[in-house]
Amino acid sequence: MIEKNNNKNPIPPPKPHRPGGKRNDKKNPKGPKFNAYWIYGLIALIFIAVQYYLSNSSGPVETNWSEVKSTMLANDDVERIVVVNDKKANIFIKDNSLEKYEPKFENEFTKPSDEGPHFTFTIGSVETFERNLREAQESTGSEVLPEYREERNWAGEILWTIGPFALIIVLWLWIFRRMSRGAAGGSGGIFNVGKSQAKIFDKDQHVTSSFKDVAGLAEAKQEVEEIVEFLKNPSKFTKLGGKIPKGALLVGPPGTGKTLLAKAVAGEAEVPFFSMSGSDFVEMFVGVGASRVRDLFKQAKEKAPCIVFIDEIDAIGRARGKNPNFGSNDERENTLNQLLTEMDGFDTNSGVIILAATNRADVLDRALMRAGRFDRQIHVELPDLIERGEIFKVHLRPLKLNEEVKVEFLAKQTPGFSGADIANVCNEAALIAARRNRETVTRQDFLDAVDRIIGGLEKKNKIISKEEKKTIAYHEAGHATISWLLEYAHPLVKVTIVPRGKALGAAWYLPEERSITTKDQLLDEMCSALGGRAAEELTFNRVSSGAQNDLEKITKQAYAMVSYFGMSDKVGNVSFYDSTGQTDYTFSKPYSEKTAELIDEEVKKIIDEQYVRAKKVLSENVEGHRKLAELLLEREVIFSEDLQAIFGKRHWGQEKLVEIENIEDVKKQTTSDDTSNDSEDKNNTAGHSISA
Repeated sequence: MIEKNNNKNPIPPPKPHRPGGKRNDKKNPKGPKFNAYWIYGLIALIFIAVQYYLSNSSGPVETNWSEVKSTMLANDDVERIVVVNDKKANIFIKDNSLEKYEPKFENEFTKPSDEGPHFTFTIGSVETFERNLREAQESTGSEVLPEYREERNWAGEILWTIGPFALIIVLWLWIFRRMSRGAAGGSGGIFNVGKSQAKIFDKDQHVTSSFKDVAGLAEAKQEVEEIVEFLKNPSKFTKLGGKIPKGALLVGPPGTGKTLLAKAVAGEAEVPFFSMSGSDFVEMFVGVGASRVRDLFKQAKEKAPCIVFIDEIDAIGRARGKNPNFGSNDERENTLNQLLTEMDGFDTNSGVIILAATNRADVLDRALMRAGRFDRQIHVELPDLIERGEIFKVHLRPLKLNEEVKVEFLAKQTPGFSGADIANVCNEAALIAARRNRETVTRQDFLDAVDRIIGGLEKKNKIISKEEKKTIAYHEAGHATISWLLEYAHPLVKVTIVPRGKALGAAWYLPEERSITTKDQLLDEMCSALGGRAAEELTFNRVSSGAQNDLEKITKQAYAMVSYFGMSDKVGNVSFYDSTGQTDYTFSKPYSEKTAELIDEEVKKIIDEQYVRAKKVLSENVEGHRKLAELLLEREVIFSEDLQAIFGKRHWGQEKLVEIENIEDVKKQTTSDDTSNDSEDKNNTAGHSISA
């Protein structure tokens, strides 16, 4: 495992201990800590020892009536017989006859005492025993009258009488203690179910993260740095009449660094920091969520000034009345009401700043989003090219890199990757290099890691017939041909027919990082996506199920153009997209049935036009398409330079092409189609794949 040390200053090695000197180490105690379970173990050992001793202590040797009659009574060796509780007969041997019975005694430890009793046996009924005893003594001439004695085992009777009740009481006390554990502020126990579950980080539990560990996110860092600065030096702002923001909401896609930014705030603020998840408020007991909110803010007030961080706040902050459970869970709404009151109610909290993070800001309650509760909404977006380079520099620190690895090259190869994705790329590259027994991590390892994360594991042993392989090759060659010949298509990097994940083949592009997308760009991308299906129809006069992924993507894209982006002349400049999420759980559409039919017609018209256009482009370049497919069948992987050799240089977009040095070194790299029709996913790595 490769671990990253975020601290710039290395941890100094411990000083050697000098003989005779005193070692000042407060963290290491002089001896092991006392544990109550040691007492339990000691009692158990004593109990086992006593039981063993009592079971093997000196006492009468077991015998039977036959031996007593034929040996002991016949030889006149019995001094007296004592019947105990009408069940057992204890035999006392005369002193002058003990030597004859020494072999009966196994060892000194189990030898009966000299006073006796020496032997014992079970008599059955008293009448039978007395009759047998008289008959046995008639032949010997001696007479030993039995004595009768009642003995009671007081310890056993007390144990059986009081023991069950004592055991129940002990178990009840133990369970009660376990249930009430943490009464002084701990998180466990049924009596503390309404207590806050927040983890507290203060001067005793310092967080080592800082803003230096957060790469990119310059604007977001500036916002939260100001909050930290206010906590450190409030007079700088208050002398001008300013007030500290009551809350800041971090909004952004998963993996962009929202929680990491909160950790940096905890490390930089030098004030108590409460951290918990939104799901920690939700319990099966009624009223627990609201109780935990009250307890959280009570603790925060006592430690003010402080920061409270609630991760995944959408777990309790969902808009009231628009719950997906249709009002069946009032507990969540009660928790939200209490949170709203604590954040900005009649009793305003002074010195308590709320930080929250979510990737579903559209479902949050409007009362929670207003100024006075969350004064700032900090958008943490996917990193751009420069920010990806900074993130790579952070995650490349612990890796042993080959000198050929360049941060700029890696940043160009990962458009649309979040910070978590980049960390995963670095880790996967290190694992791949270790699997190949390399001393350093090379550029090829990073490229393989990118393909592994996007497309999945290569399946070189997947059984594919020659006819299927030929269909896949012409399908992927159709994508590559049209994307090369259209002006606004994404720059091509490579095409492969090596199966990976669920894809049987793929074309990999590096899209331009843009903020808006025009209609011409969307139509060119749609035409390129339909190139695989068009190539199958023109070449084999039939189509296959391999274009499922492409058809799904262009269908969503066409509906977005018509109903979201207003790119249809007949439908007009209208958008039925609801960015607030208010209509997510309604059954009615925001348009009439007539408009729905018109939208369907326009979508079909756009797709049909681009399909005809794709077939036209392939028909005009049928020879180049055939050469590309044959080359793909031969090599399995081809690159942009191969397309340039067949079709010539592109007349547009040369500045958009990403240069890959020594492209011959990049062997058999594939990717699956993970692009979306939505403008929010414009930075994702583009590709067209043929589905398995």
